Amino acid sequence: METYDCKPTLNDSEVLEVCRNGFLMLEGVVPDKINKKTIEYVNSYSNEGQYVPSSVQRDKFAGNAGQPVGLLNEDWFVENILLNPQAAGAVRSLLGKNFGLPNLIGNHRTETPLPAQEWHVDGGSIYGPEVNYLQVFYYPQACPRDLGPTELLPGSHFLFSLQGYMGHYGRIRNSYHATAPAGSIFLTVYNIWHRRSESITKGIRNNLKYNYWRTVEPTRDWVIDPGFDIGTADYAIGDWGSTEQTTYRQQFRDCVDSAEMYTWLCGESEKFKVIGGQGWPKGPRNYRDKKPYGIPKDLT
Repeated sequence: METYDCKPTLNDSEVLEVCRNGFLMLEGVVPDKINKKTIEYVNSYSNEGQYVPSSVQRDKFAGNAGQPVGLLNEDWFVENILLNPQAAGAVRSLLGKNFGLPNLIGNHRTETPLPAQEWHVDGGSIYGPEVNYLQVFYYPQACPRDLGPTELLPGSHFLFSLQGYMGHYGRIRNSYHATAPAGSIFLTVYNIWHRRSESITKGIRNNLKYNYWRTVEPTRDWVIDPGFDIGTADYAIGDWGSTEQTTYRQQFRDCVDSAEMYTWLCGESEKFKVIGGQGWPKGPRNYRDKKPYGIPKDLT
């Protein structure tokens, strides 16, 4: 496995945001000239959707018809996208030192307009607090709402469902449409519910997808925020006090799951414990003593 290391860029609150929502959007982090070069590369597909490599490149595509795996061998692509400072720094924050680089890449290239895709999670999903790999998407071109951006369901990375039981859902309230300018990269917890949303504009949408991998045990070695307090941090999806609830799960379960994932990423999963009721980790509340009961002892 080819690995890479760099300085982490996410702080405690940003890591917790990924734990809560299951994704992180980095807008416009890839230079325009690289976006254009990527589009030129993927436009080498034939009308049938098969990649047409040069004779020199042909061996790179064996067994991967229709997918631009040769991009993983292009220095300009590796340097500016796979090792992009903002993206790689976020990956480093979540997966630790010497994370594994992608060894497979796909392009979800579609000719729009199209109806929405069915909700799904990708094959190989494993549920729980562990974050051992990340699913990442890269838009080499702007993807506004009418071009059918990827649609994500915040917090659904904790929600197990058999694939065959998900497809009948249509629009789900408070889903997130990953609209973004060209050069945007967004990271997701692998098993988050997602789909291509409906599109109404005529055009071509390119959306490249690849994975990074953990190679070390988790530990809290991202950017430490001295003002971050694990006892009073907000573990809820959205505004817990709003009448427009953004979670669709059993009350407070989103808090428990995101706190457990954050604790696991800190390398302290053995300390995780909840007492239930109105105790930790319900997030910010008007507690008499400023903090909730039940914060695990010695938790960083």
